[in-house]
Amino acid sequence: MKLALLQPQFAPNLFDLASMLKADQVIWNDLERWSRKGRTHRAAIKGEHGLQWINIPIRTEDKKKAIGEVCIDHTEDWIEPFWNALLHNYSDATWFDFFAEELEADIRDFHNFEKLIDLNISFFEQLSSYMEYEVNFQLASQITEFDPDPDIFSNNLNAEVLYQEHEAKNYQWLSDRHVQALKKHPVYRQGRGNFIPGLSILDLLFHYGKESFRVFDHL
Repeated sequence: MKLALLQPQFAPNLFDLASMLKADQVIWNDLERWSRKGRTHRAAIKGEHGLQWINIPIRTEDKKKAIGEVCIDHTEDWIEPFWNALLHNYSDATWFDFFAEELEADIRDFHNFEKLIDLNISFFEQLSSYMEYEVNFQLASQITEFDPDPDIFSNNLNAEVLYQEHEAKNYQWLSDRHVQALKKHPVYRQGRGNFIPGLSILDLLFHYGKESFRVFDHL
C-alpha cells in the first residue's frame, strides 16, 4: 500500500499532487503544528518578477496551534489582494476567462470560513472539479491508527511506500524512508519568462484548464 502524508493545502504544487494521485491512501495531517514555512496558508504563482506567494492571514493567537485549530484573520483586507494577484498575473492566460467568474466567486466566499482547514478542503475540492482530477483524502484527526511519528503511522497502516510533502524538512516531521513521488517536474506552457517549477496548480489551471490532464499524465 502506498501512503501519502501531507499537510492540508488549498492549491498544492505538482510535487504534492503527484503524491496524492499515486497513493492508495491520502492523509492530510491536521494535527501537526501550523508553521509559516508550510503551504497550508499560501500558494505559489508566477508573478511579474518570478515566483510570488498568495497568502491567507492567520490569527496571531493561533500560530502555535495545530493546523486543524487555526483560524483565519479576517480583520485584514486580504481577499481583494488575493484575487487581484491572480487577475493581474493571469488575465492573459488561455483559460483565465473560462474560469474567472466562478473562481472569483469562490475566492470572495472565503470570508465565510472561520477555520483554515475548512477553506482548504472546500477550495481544493473546487479546483479538483475544475481540473477534473480526483483525490480522496482523510484527516489525521479522523484516523484511530494515527501517530505523529510518520514511521509508526505508516507501519500501523502497513504502508510499503510513504510519500511526504516536497521540501518540507523545515516544518514537517519527515521519515528517513519517505520517497519522492515526482522525480522530474514536467515542463509546460507558462506564458512569459522562464519556466518555474513548483508553482501551485492555479498556474496550471489558467494555462491548461480542462486540458490539464496533458500535464497530469506526466506525474
